[in-house]
Amino acid sequence: MFILVLLSISLMLLVQFIRRHYSYWEREGVAVETAKFPFGVLDTVVKRKQGFGLALSDVYEKHDTNIVGIYMMNKPTLLVRDAQLARQLMTSDFNSFHDRGVYVDEKYDPLSAHLFNLQGASWRNLRNKLTPSFSSGKIKGMFGTIDDVGEKLVQHLLGVIEKSPNDQIEIKEKLTTYAIDIIGSVIFGLDIDSFSNPNNEFRAISDLLQTQGGFLQKVHNLSSITFPPLAKLMNRLGFEQQVLLKLREILRHTIEFREKHNVVRKDLLQLLIRLRNTGKIGDDDDENWDIESVQEELKAMSIDKIVAQAFVFYIAGSETTAAAAAFTLYELAMCPELLKEVRDELDAVMERHQLKRGDKFTYEAVQDLKILDLCILETVRKYPSLPFLNRECTQDFLLPDKSYTIKKGTPILISLFGIHRDPNYFPNPEDYDPHRYDADNMNYDQAALMPFGEGPRHCIAMRMGKVNSKVAVAKILANFDLIEAPRKELKFRFDPAPVLFPEGGLNVKLRKRMSK
Repeated sequence: MFILVLLSISLMLLVQFIRRHYSYWEREGVAVETAKFPFGVLDTVVKRKQGFGLALSDVYEKHDTNIVGIYMMNKPTLLVRDAQLARQLMTSDFNSFHDRGVYVDEKYDPLSAHLFNLQGASWRNLRNKLTPSFSSGKIKGMFGTIDDVGEKLVQHLLGVIEKSPNDQIEIKEKLTTYAIDIIGSVIFGLDIDSFSNPNNEFRAISDLLQTQGGFLQKVHNLSSITFPPLAKLMNRLGFEQQVLLKLREILRHTIEFREKHNVVRKDLLQLLIRLRNTGKIGDDDDENWDIESVQEELKAMSIDKIVAQAFVFYIAGSETTAAAAAFTLYELAMCPELLKEVRDELDAVMERHQLKRGDKFTYEAVQDLKILDLCILETVRKYPSLPFLNRECTQDFLLPDKSYTIKKGTPILISLFGIHRDPNYFPNPEDYDPHRYDADNMNYDQAALMPFGEGPRHCIAMRMGKVNSKVAVAKILANFDLIEAPRKELKFRFDPAPVLFPEGGLNVKLRKRMSK
């Protein structure tokens, strides 16, 4: 009898604790999204109904206040709905929101200590060192490699069309291969061609990354954002990401070979090796890509630290490049007048730079594709590669309207998908309209456009990602006719990765271009 009473009391106390915990935002006087116990806004994600970005977008659309209190499992979190406030938190008030609040364990899991995860001084120090890697001069030095992969993409597509001229092509899949080969070459220093050899070691590892690994890997990935202590506990109990260990072996072998034999390639890995040996990369005026080797104990960066950076550049770069290029081609196929405008500009730029079809592109020619620039911008507005941004409040912060003080340690989420498709910021947001950004038009709220983040933690490789996407689209339009398709707005399927996956893929039809 005593045990039954004790259990009843314990159950009542547990229920009261849960009720109090999930009434936090009501007590704070903040508009709240009713929590679905025990997962909160992650309920539809855990049930595999929709991705995290779309779950946040649904909450965004249901409310009209500047901030909304939500729960990520047991964690009270703030969803910022106001674009100006979101931008302010990431820029002028960055000192109060300089961390992302995700899992990082520099001591016991050095492969987690990459630029996206790092906090405070560790992040700032590494960011300052890596920034020169993505200058226009450095990207120009790597451009030949990017163009070579683009030409392999063209040759592969020619073969596909010759074999099945009337079939549609799932273009995202082809452009993912293109992006992965650029990453493999520019970041991992490998000479690969996944179009002709799809079973190469690097592509096999990449495919494993794309599928998110096994159950424990998915739990670790999700908890890295939603509940970092669990990810850290898993790591302390011996969990290891096997894919990262394989990538580490590839990079370790490549780095040791280059250092031993003084091999020089104009790629990002070369710059990382230089940073490892000298503590700096050098500016654009420094055209020397050579390795200055030093004794191991004097090196400024461990191989694990290089692997961590290469990994995050792979994750960010492969998806953003492939998605931006694929969604652009998909939209252009449904906008014949815009497609003609883009291709006419491409033809004019190639003629101005004395380039013929089949010639290598130049960095300068790609930079001249201004209308294509606007198309890429509209693509990442409508289909942001990462449909949300995250920060953590690092010191108590009083909102500008003085309505609420955000407490230190509170996670902050910003729904890019919601903001970018909000008609209050972008008139007719479902329309694909690159000319909304024309200097004499500008019929949108500039504060609301944040596809690469904002402030000191904006995407460091933004410039390189744009170049990669533009090369892919330009190569395809220079060599193929993109067949007109009826307008069809996309729906997105569930995937544990925090990106947008269209149902049925992105299918387009290409025909070998005969005219100029």
